[in-house]
Amino acid sequence: MTHFDIVIVGAGIAGASLAAEIGADASVLLIEAEDQPGYHSTGRSAAFWSETYGGPLIQPLTSASGRWLRDAGLLTPRGELYLARAAEVAEMDRFAAEFEGRVELERWPAERARRWLPNLAPEWVEALWMPSCTDIDVAGAHQRFLSIARQAGAELRCNAPLERAEREGAGWRMRAGGQEIEAGILVNAAGAWADPVAAMANVAPIGIQPCRRTVVQLEADPPAPADLPLVMAMDGSFYFKPEAGGRLWLSPHDETPVDPCDAAPEELDVAIAIDRFEQAANWPIKRVERRWAGLRSFAPDRLPVYGFDPACPSFFWCAGQGGFGIQTAPAAARMAANLLLRRPVAEVDPAPYLPDRFR
Repeated sequence: MTHFDIVIVGAGIAGASLAAEIGADASVLLIEAEDQPGYHSTGRSAAFWSETYGGPLIQPLTSASGRWLRDAGLLTPRGELYLARAAEVAEMDRFAAEFEGRVELERWPAERARRWLPNLAPEWVEALWMPSCTDIDVAGAHQRFLSIARQAGAELRCNAPLERAEREGAGWRMRAGGQEIEAGILVNAAGAWADPVAAMANVAPIGIQPCRRTVVQLEADPPAPADLPLVMAMDGSFYFKPEAGGRLWLSPHDETPVDPCDAAPEELDVAIAIDRFEQAANWPIKRVERRWAGLRSFAPDRLPVYGFDPACPSFFWCAGQGGFGIQTAPAAARMAANLLLRRPVAEVDPAPYLPDRFR
């Protein structure tokens, strides 16, 4: 039997960043079901940092994370370009109004987008340019958090799935990876498995829904220019960005509800992505080089969940990060650490993210 102040279930970006924040202030154990941390969602990210991605209630966490990521050398300038058809101009108006004064953006006629996309289909009539968007070194960020946590004294155990969790007095007695563990606080950072972990701990699930997201790596003709921005369809039907060697990463922006699993791409989703891309950009594809899928997990209102469960004060939620968990990790971890250690929270207002909203 080993005892820790805090046990964090899940060593993806959410659990790793939180462990980095609290490792110097408490004895922390990070348990991971897989043989390596970040196997599911963190390791399959499309790897961009966008201040508008996730909506206006995610933007404060993203923007507040930018300095840490830049200072760590994890961001590379990219830029982001939204495209709208005539029927979507009103949606672009609304989108731009939501972020006005928060994020640098500029409206363009679609002709300006043809600098990068000379064969862009004529149906695209307007564009929205956001220069702050960057590529993000996801593996570098994850490993940096794990390294900080380890240096602060946190312990990581892989191949240690949570097998049992029972409240004992004011804390917990649990079994993970065949070992008995006692803890004062149990943190649920289990990503797609957040609701099953809650149920195992006899805490009411919130309704965290895993969704499959498909990405394909393409060799196109001509190759993608190195300065091509991240390109998003205003209607959410696709996005693509350049990768090394003139390749493209393309997604149909799918969110197919699935059970927690080792996600794999469906051929239909790959075909849909390619069809949308070829119609939009009139850009021939020579071959599909890779395809993969990851899981994005959402609470019912699509906002992340950070805070103590109102019915179980020793159970802490750190879940529902959707597709924006990596880009928000530094600020979200600081906010969550302050909530967890009951310190003042100043940088970002935690009210929209507290689990109380579901009870």
